[in-house]
Amino acid sequence: MNNKLIVVIGAYGSGKSEYSINLAREYSNKGKKVTLVDLDVVNPYFRSRDVRDKFAKENITVIAPEGEFQHADLPMISPRIMGAVQNFDETVILDVGGDPAGCRTLARYVDNIKKRGYEMHLVINTRRPFTSDADGITEMLQMLKSASKLEITEFICNTNLMEHTTAEIIKEGIKIIDEVAKRENIIFNTFTVLDKYIDIIPVSFEGKTRITLNYYLSKPWEMKNKIHRSGI
Repeated sequence: MNNKLIVVIGAYGSGKSEYSINLAREYSNKGKKVTLVDLDVVNPYFRSRDVRDKFAKENITVIAPEGEFQHADLPMISPRIMGAVQNFDETVILDVGGDPAGCRTLARYVDNIKKRGYEMHLVINTRRPFTSDADGITEMLQMLKSASKLEITEFICNTNLMEHTTAEIIKEGIKIIDEVAKRENIIFNTFTVLDKYIDIIPVSFEGKTRITLNYYLSKPWEMKNKIHRSGI
């Protein structure tokens, strides 16, 4: 399929919205027409809807609640989402909340997602609760699969401690995720690093390739004080 449908999922604090946004930009830079759908009803601080105006200038459509509902925790735009899922002329990225409640928002779209064909990327930060070891990742994997009725097709390592991230921290994260990937027979080829840290992180670890992320999402207190600090 020339135009992919990619479902991005991850636990609270995993960095999945940053990954989703960067993925949208990547495909746009390749000349693809891209729609980024914000289905995250879990995290009120980091949401792909926050880049809607910026991406509109780059021919990337962001589907998310608007006006008085832009901060709502309900998916109120299902007709537009269904239209995007069924639109084979665009690359579509679904940014989905990483708990059963978030996954259940996918329920109404599952049949059409399966009909179109999809990839489902699970973004994992092993320095966050519930995904700090192989057992925790496996438990979350099964929970998300059951809730979403979809299969995880690829792991993305986003292990970090923000400004305290080191090469050793990422390497440890890769080893933990790789254990689960091999056991579950899931693709695992890449790890992410924020652009400001690429000089201290090698381009590859344990056979995994580095993906550079640009930082787009600010916390509410950063916006209020007009401060922009890097982190995931």
